[in-house]
Amino acid sequence: MPRNIEIKARITSVEALVPKVRLIADQGPFEIPQDDSYFACAAGRLKVRTFSKNDGELIYYRRSDQQAAKESFYLRSPTSSPETMRSSLSLAYGQAGRVEKHRTLFLLGRTRIHLDKVSGLGHFLELEVVLDEHEPPEAGVREANDLLARLGVEPSQLIEGAYVDLLANNAGSQTVPRGSRT
Repeated sequence: MPRNIEIKARITSVEALVPKVRLIADQGPFEIPQDDSYFACAAGRLKVRTFSKNDGELIYYRRSDQQAAKESFYLRSPTSSPETMRSSLSLAYGQAGRVEKHRTLFLLGRTRIHLDKVSGLGHFLELEVVLDEHEPPEAGVREANDLLARLGVEPSQLIEGAYVDLLANNAGSQTVPRGSRT
């Protein structure tokens, strides 16, 4: 199963960070609207991500919720009918949350740098350092932490959990049901 090291931080503004990221990135920016619907999942998280009417993907992932860099295991399955998939999973499992965001993506080597404007939450930086098959997670954690320092992101800005959890907490409801947090 593919893995990466992921870390998220709250930032004041995507626009303020773009110039810093642009200076170090190999590629980007790529502007990507995303609409994620989450579903009840016994172990990990399951969501349908819609990019457009005919472009989306089913994503399963498993990671711990911690306010630091963490290993994430994931599977992505492309779909040309994201709305049908969303409807099917909603009927089968019940929709547990929805997150709409505008993502500005940059690439730096094997790291995906996401600058996200999340509806109802604000602005965030998310780093995903893609790991090789047998690579120890510590190598990706070092890369993520080094990149945070280069971008001037402080440890106090780090967040745990997923955007859907933050939205649920803002609304005063429970987080997305899931089993193991590994």
